[in-house]
Parts: sequence; C-alpha cells; structure tokens
Amino acid sequence: MKDEIEKYWRDLDRSLFLNEENVKYAEVDSPLPIGFGQTISQPSLVLEMTKLLCPDENSKVLEIGTGSGYQTALLARFSKHVFTVELIRELSDAAKTRLDKIGATNVSYRIGDGSIGWPEEALFDRIMVTAGAGSIPEELINQLSNAGVMVVPVGQRMNQRLIRIIKDKKGRLRYEDKGGVVFVEFKGKYGF
Repeated sequence: MKDEIEKYWRDLDRSLFLNEENVKYAEVDSPLPIGFGQTISQPSLVLEMTKLLCPDENSKVLEIGTGSGYQTALLARFSKHVFTVELIRELSDAAKTRLDKIGATNVSYRIGDGSIGWPEEALFDRIMVTAGAGSIPEELINQLSNAGVMVVPVGQRMNQRLIRIIKDKKGRLRYEDKGGVVFVEFKGKYGF
C-alpha cells in the first residue's frame, strides 16, 4: 500500500490546493500559506504522515484540520470514508470545492472544534491530526477503535514531535516518536 500511496502522491497536483498567488511554488517541498493564518504542509511530510497512518480500503478516518484539502485528498483515495473537521468555514468550503473537482466523494465535512473529534461518528480506524497539540487529545484517543492508528504532532510552538499512537486489539496504547515537526497551533482545548 505504501508504494501505491507514494505513486498517487506523486501524481496529485498540489497546485490544485493552493491560492493563486502560491501556485508557482507548488513543486517546492515547503509549507505554504493558505490564508487565515494556516498553511498547507510540505508535500514530503504529507506523504510521510499518510504512510504512518496506514489507511486501507476499509478504514474509517477522522481528520482534524481540513485546511486546503491536500492531506484529505490522499486520505480519501486510500480509505473507505474520511470525516474531516475544520474550524474555519472558508477553508472547509474551499477544500470541499477542490475535493469535489477531483472526485473525492467519500468525504464528510464538519465546521467546528477538532479537539472534540466527531463523537457521533466514532469509532475511527484511523485519526490524522494536522495541527500541533500541546498534549495528546484524550477525546481523540477515546474515539480511536481498537487496532486503530493515530498520527498527531505534539509539543510546543516551533518544537513538536510527530507521534504515532497504535491502539492494540485490547485497547492498550503504544506511542512511537517519529521525529521533529512544526505545525500551526491546534485550536481549542489542546492548543499550546
């Protein structure tokens, strides 16, 4: 599956997820602004996080932070259904338009505080968090199914660790530190 993810990632045109003034930087492996103080992550990190999450065709995925929809596009391609939460309505609406254009029909959208997840749709096989949290959101851990995987940046502003959390079949948690990252701040209860 990782090879398939990488192939689709290479074929996915990042410029479709950028504001007009940043389209010329689509090939640069760097985060770029998307408005409202938010960014689209660098492509290599989006690929790495998707691989760490290990979605498959049966995965019910929760994404916290729709942003531009770039990460959502990868998740939708390799999952059964993606439930994505964005705090900023304008970003969510723009992402939905973009994702509709590329045929990502297996995505449900919610405007609101991602720190509480999407309790009405829980449990989730996979949870992707695309903003830096001050601590691991307990509500999201509770919405992760047994045998589930969550990827979340945790730490402080400009100094976070990418953590993969694996919940085994008995509900026990294993934490894996996958290296240093920098994300925009998680809003709500688990911000810095």
